[in-house]
Amino acid sequence: MIGGGKMERQSHSPCCSSSSSSPSCHRRQPYFFNIFKSAGCLNSTSCDSSGKGRSKFSSNKVKHGFHLVEGKSGHDMEDYHVAEYKCENGHEVGLFAIFDGHLGDGVPSYLKDNLFKNILSEPIFWENQEEAIKKAYFSTNKYILENSKDLGPGGSTAVTAIVVDGKDMWIANVGDSRAVVCERGAANQLTVDHEPHAERERIEEQGGFVTTFPGDVPRVNGQLAVARAFGDQSLKAHLSSEPAIRHVPINSSIEFVILASDGLWKVMKNQDAVNLVKSVKDPQVAAKRLTTEALARKSKDDISCIVIRFRC
Repeated sequence: MIGGGKMERQSHSPCCSSSSSSPSCHRRQPYFFNIFKSAGCLNSTSCDSSGKGRSKFSSNKVKHGFHLVEGKSGHDMEDYHVAEYKCENGHEVGLFAIFDGHLGDGVPSYLKDNLFKNILSEPIFWENQEEAIKKAYFSTNKYILENSKDLGPGGSTAVTAIVVDGKDMWIANVGDSRAVVCERGAANQLTVDHEPHAERERIEEQGGFVTTFPGDVPRVNGQLAVARAFGDQSLKAHLSSEPAIRHVPINSSIEFVILASDGLWKVMKNQDAVNLVKSVKDPQVAAKRLTTEALARKSKDDISCIVIRFRC
């Protein structure tokens, strides 16, 4: 069952053993496995359209795959992602995220480069992961707003997953990018879709308003269709960057997790997504199957998808 709690500190792990012969496994240095890269790409970032990788040292093996498709909405691709493994504090840490930008890619690009770094740099991370994630989301958003002249006026939703030693996972999100876990074949949404109508009271208390025009979704001040996001300088007084957070112990019932932008979830129910790929063992093939199906269902937005499989 999915539950809460903190992970106990471990003093040592083969991941960062002093006797390790792997030069790529020093603290705070990323390493990558079996990543298929597009020309000109140096790592698993938004310039890759598809790829996969796996953990190396965790006893509970983790595999991931991702696939990204540019939408037909008439603007450049604004989705960014992270899919990598690092050695931190004697642990193997899998870092996975999708950042769905709007009004430019300055904010999601910054998040891709800095959000996980800020989370792992929080002094309390190994004692209280949830509080560290909250603090890092807040401080990262503060920096983005203070530097909007450089990063642009836009913003980004986010869904992040941190997998430690293949045993514990922390999922966090702001906005409508979503994480769904397959637990014994059943879909369980781990994130919250932060829709304006659900936070109308808070938004109005902060001086904003929520529009509900016929034929349109509810919007903050008639503009943004989510109540929580990074950035968005013009709406900063009315938006929140506080994430919804779940801790998931990775037990034998947890099969895989899907992270995806709303370009997927607008056209596909959670259980439909799980059913589509639950028999697909290769997570890259699974991610591509999901994005292909979303296109077939006439999704016009950018579509980004990461599938993480456990005990591979």
